[in-house]
Amino acid sequence: MMNRKTHGAIAAGHPKTAQAGQIMFELGGNAFDGAIAAMLASFVVESTLTSPAGGGFLLAHTQDKKSMLFDFFCQTPRLKKSIEEIDFYPVSLNFGGAIQMFHIGRGSVAIPGSLMGLFEVHQKLGKLPFSVVIEPAINYARHGYEITPYNRVTFEILEPILRASHESQKLYLSNDKLLSIGERGYLKDFANVLEELAKKGIQEFYQGDIAQQMLQDMKEGGYLIKEDLVNYRVIKRKPLKINYRGYELLTNPPPSSGGILINYALKLLETVDVNCFNFGSNKHLQLLATVMALTNDARKINYDNYVYEENIIEQFLSHKNLLDSQNNLQKVINKWGSTTHISVIDEDGNAASVTNSNGEGSSYVIPNTGIMLNNMLGEADLNPLGFHRWRCDCRISSMMSPTLILKDGKPEIVLGSGGSNRIRTALLQVISNLLDFDFSLEEAINQPRVHWENNLFNVEPREQLETLENLKLPPETETILWQELSMFFGGVHGVRFKDDHSLEATGDIRRAGVGIVC
Repeated sequence: MMNRKTHGAIAAGHPKTAQAGQIMFELGGNAFDGAIAAMLASFVVESTLTSPAGGGFLLAHTQDKKSMLFDFFCQTPRLKKSIEEIDFYPVSLNFGGAIQMFHIGRGSVAIPGSLMGLFEVHQKLGKLPFSVVIEPAINYARHGYEITPYNRVTFEILEPILRASHESQKLYLSNDKLLSIGERGYLKDFANVLEELAKKGIQEFYQGDIAQQMLQDMKEGGYLIKEDLVNYRVIKRKPLKINYRGYELLTNPPPSSGGILINYALKLLETVDVNCFNFGSNKHLQLLATVMALTNDARKINYDNYVYEENIIEQFLSHKNLLDSQNNLQKVINKWGSTTHISVIDEDGNAASVTNSNGEGSSYVIPNTGIMLNNMLGEADLNPLGFHRWRCDCRISSMMSPTLILKDGKPEIVLGSGGSNRIRTALLQVISNLLDFDFSLEEAINQPRVHWENNLFNVEPREQLETLENLKLPPETETILWQELSMFFGGVHGVRFKDDHSLEATGDIRRAGVGIVC
């Protein structure tokens, strides 16, 4: 007999993703069942953002107060080939206010980890059978899902990639046109794959017929070989711990970059009485731009080349390293973000923050599976030292930063974001909105954001914007004003235990996010 319904909350990037988690709560499952079911469902209904052949992280806090980070992000291949042998080429994607260049093709594919990661989390922390947890995703894939306005937006942005292979066109086009809002999308081949995985286990993907087909196709133009798939492992890591304004934050540790850069930025912000500024005022925007610029500078000088060193946390966050940035921040003050995220919490104190990505997708779809592989080796954000210069057989350093905020040792807020290089600045601002400005979860997530990088200061529209011409920004900064809130600035989905012990869940309006309390 199933247990009684579990009281919990989930926030995600699509109604069907959130509903998959809700179904697990109704069946008596815990937060981890909800997170895994939701992520499996997102592979169907958010397949342009995430994939079983991508990679991600799940930050877990259990009811017995144990915290752990499951790292199932993509790994670099064991062997390199000459660049002339590699299928690797650029595409330009238009985000509406910014054009970004990405590289796709079989040579952009890194070793995928998503399926193994979700399976391992279920084995360690799940309550319901895996065959139950996978059922909503099978249902959506076989019987179809309605294309939402946000689905359509992602199709349009990624159209050059979706059209780049015949197998991909079968998933996203009908009569040579992108699927429209209100039409139904089907991934029937993927439904068959999921049913096989439910019966035979996850190794079918890494060592069975699917793996054989993938490896055969990778012989021409790709890096992956059998040993890459056979030897891939999920890594359990100790979360990076941050103290900020009396709260304890847990997030993603190195070799991923996002968590430690958020930590660095918060250590700068903590030297300033932020809530004495009016939210969105010139001084507030100057503060954010300066903190982002100083963090970027520190990353280039003291992080990117040392990311795999054992003492990188102590080294990068050392008093000496921070002091220069803190002094520069004081001088300035005295002068005047393709990824999806799911946040889940339950009444017993279990919390899961899971971020997963397929990059933009490589355009290569494993025939007869409906699964597009990632393009992590073709993302400039993930290859700061240049393409094809990665170390062999290493975890790729990601910006993904699933985050928990604890109060008195218990999870109060669960957060995370999609959004490539904007993930860390989106989360930095939402954390500050919550802990410095005491905003509600909905206000904190849906307030306008900014992002400073490479001398470009991107600013979302706000009602009471002072004259930006008077901003004292880092030298040579060009300001870009956006006309509307945009997915460019991330997609933060969060859940929260309020002081009265009630639950709230909010999805980011930039990515048509959904929050469900059940």
